[in-house]
Amino acid sequence: MATDVTRARLLDATEQLLATTSYEDLRVRAVCAHAGVNPAAVHYHFGSREDLVAALLQDRLAPFWSTPLDRLTRGPVTVREIVDAILTPLVRLRDDPTTASLLSILGRFVLTHPDLPWTATWFRTQAWVGILTSTIDVDESTARRRWRFAFSILMTELSTRPPPSVAAVSALADFLTAGLSAPVHQSPASDPAPAADASPSGGHGRNRP
Repeated sequence: MATDVTRARLLDATEQLLATTSYEDLRVRAVCAHAGVNPAAVHYHFGSREDLVAALLQDRLAPFWSTPLDRLTRGPVTVREIVDAILTPLVRLRDDPTTASLLSILGRFVLTHPDLPWTATWFRTQAWVGILTSTIDVDESTARRRWRFAFSILMTELSTRPPPSVAAVSALADFLTAGLSAPVHQSPASDPAPAADASPSGGHGRNRP
């Protein structure tokens, strides 16, 4: 369909421009001109520059995670297996210049745009909350808070240049596994109760890979 072709051209143009242009300097008109389409095409197909880049990241990166992450729903898993399913593709992605660049963009983009409505299942926090609560004995609020911390650390590492080394990914796996699976300690009764999370992921980093 013509609509699908235009959408694909816009994604290709965005990817090509981001190879030499920062997200902050990316202009919708430049994307449309590079794609050879109507200047209003981005707004028609995606809504905004932010939604365009979110669609690009999901389109290009989600396939690398889909198979290992889908396995998590097929039976009992450990926290380390959950973490490995997230991190293992990073080693492959960092070795390709194109995907390595997209990883860096993903890290910076998520940290600065925490409230985007991601559409891919594994880019949404709630999917991870469900997996963690079915793996260890934590409630949804605790699971959501732990994922907020975990993804903040992960996105910070991804946003660096060059992308994290194999050794760094291994150390990150150990760190995230320990944090996600830590025992729950009850606060003393005299301490004020923690404020309720304001968003599905506790405010920072809603709907993130």
